[in-house]
Amino acid sequence: MPHTSLPPRRPVRLRTLVALTAGSLALTGVLPAVALAEGRARVTQSAADRLPPVDPTALRQAISGLPNQRVVSAVINITGSAGSWRGASGSADLATGQPASAEARFRIGSVTKVFTAAVVLQLVAEHRVTLDRTIQHYLPGVLPGGIPPITVAELLDHTSGLPGATAGDGEGDPALFVADRFEHPTPAQMVASIDGQPMSFAPGTEQQYNGVNYYLLGMLVEKVTGHSYADEVTERVLRPLRLRDTSVPAPTDYRIQGPHLDGYLSISQNSTAAPVDVTEQSPYPWAEGGMISSAGDLNTLMTALLDGRLLPAAERRDLMTVPDVPYLGTDQCQVNDPGQACFGMGLERATIDGVTLWGKTGSRPGYTDGTFATADLQRVLTYGFTPTDENATYNSLILAIADAALARP
Repeated sequence: MPHTSLPPRRPVRLRTLVALTAGSLALTGVLPAVALAEGRARVTQSAADRLPPVDPTALRQAISGLPNQRVVSAVINITGSAGSWRGASGSADLATGQPASAEARFRIGSVTKVFTAAVVLQLVAEHRVTLDRTIQHYLPGVLPGGIPPITVAELLDHTSGLPGATAGDGEGDPALFVADRFEHPTPAQMVASIDGQPMSFAPGTEQQYNGVNYYLLGMLVEKVTGHSYADEVTERVLRPLRLRDTSVPAPTDYRIQGPHLDGYLSISQNSTAAPVDVTEQSPYPWAEGGMISSAGDLNTLMTALLDGRLLPAAERRDLMTVPDVPYLGTDQCQVNDPGQACFGMGLERATIDGVTLWGKTGSRPGYTDGTFATADLQRVLTYGFTPTDENATYNSLILAIADAALARP
């Protein structure tokens, strides 16, 4: 039976977040800048002990001058008790010059993991899943032989130590991705691709961001409920919150339905680079990174996660509890304490300009986004932009957005 209401609340646990990084762009011959679209600012609180009011001028400036050689479009949506604003800059479609809209949909990549974590933690609250029980218990025979016991909690907070998947669509090589972007390996194939690789560390001893963890969690949702992952996300999150711009597309549903931002990758040919439209691509990353949403919907999601509409108090603590372990590598968790864990069971933690935020970043070729909030919901921020070089870093743009959103000079 589909789930139409949330289970009764009960106590549980806690954990939390990554560094602000993003994907890509190197675009030549782009169209002239498109006029900035914006919503009006609305300030509701501005006491001395609270965040300053929203600064529309700073926010407009943070995403001005688009499209340019690196980024085609950008959107921002801010809500919360300290004010609200939304705006967009650049072009939604380079071929037509259509301006970007703040309501546009886009591929959210790893922000999908927040939806997955919310569903799993609801199942924990219903006593249908136990955080300390192993994934091998729930999914016998799915992990290759020789993998040590790994708990559901260790999958959620990326302390599993599992090796990374070797299957995929060529992401990381723009030309290869363009050729292979309609490939759609199954979740089982993604998990099976770790066979023969060594563990990165003993489960629970370190942290390393790994999409395989969330393929397994999506499979767990389907095994425990008897329903598809898409159906569970829809019935438990999308419908209760009325997230009409958000969807879990099938692996062969290559389009983004409704008003959206087109994504591009810059491909070098004969010593010149030209943008190739990669809007249509397989959303095969599924529970790990395959969803589509909008900035407004993601703000609603973050608000509902932190105000108790989606999770009981104990599971909200689990969502935001960061384990006291080292972080392995330099791909994430570099904003505050490099080398230290920053992810909880679904959200990551970052402190910028003295303000601690909880949320998640994501990217797919042609798209980069992030959604963050203060724990007291004074400020909820979602940004999305369309870069053309998936291997480049866009920390300067993301931090400029964050500085403007937090009203810091």
